[in-house]
Amino acid sequence: MIAVLALWQLLTANHVHLWLNFTKLPTPTEVFSELQAQLKSGTYYRNLLSSMERIVIGFELAAVTGVLVGIAVGRSRLAACALRPLIEIARPIPAIALVPLAILLFPSSEEGIIFITYFAAFFPVVVSTIHAMQALPTVWEDAARTMGAGRVSILLNVVIPGALPGIFAGLSVAMGVSWICVISAEMISGQFGIGYYTWQSYGLLDYAGVVVGMLSIGALGFLTSWVIERVGARVNRWLPRGAR
Repeated sequence: MIAVLALWQLLTANHVHLWLNFTKLPTPTEVFSELQAQLKSGTYYRNLLSSMERIVIGFELAAVTGVLVGIAVGRSRLAACALRPLIEIARPIPAIALVPLAILLFPSSEEGIIFITYFAAFFPVVVSTIHAMQALPTVWEDAARTMGAGRVSILLNVVIPGALPGIFAGLSVAMGVSWICVISAEMISGQFGIGYYTWQSYGLLDYAGVVVGMLSIGALGFLTSWVIERVGARVNRWLPRGAR
């Protein structure tokens, strides 16, 4: 890390222009000064909270509906016939391509950005849940059934706990995708948020602000992914350490 910062300072402070152009990039000291200024600004925290609020609402909605739909498709042939084609048709559509429709459909950009975040996070969750359902060893259910367990009991005590590692893998992927889409949507149609701040800084030629925005996005993404990983490790604590 120290070597990277030293190289960054050397290239930008001396305005090196080879195949890559470092003449307009801010130095690490300029970025640090901008970060200090932003940490004293209430607007910066408002932007962080706006992005976090959109991520939390969109991701939670996607997690709940994605797991429920994934369980239904993974366990029911009828649900699979009805829903799987729709999922496979909608899944390749990039969430950010829905921005024009979201602007037309929703009364404000806030709801539109949350919808785009939800749409982006939904498919990793539902697909990982379906695969987790289908990957469960049938001997688990057979063993529970021979001991007198009913369908609901098997679902709650065998199927869902056994699928949780795969479900949390999908949640972890969905969180990363959510950040990509919420930042892109904020840059296009947001009025607040760290993506809006980053794009606004670029428009004002405040390149140190752009880097501060990028670092803030990385820090928020790291924090939310860490929370997902910790919750997943706690829920799946019955598994061997390497399988969590």
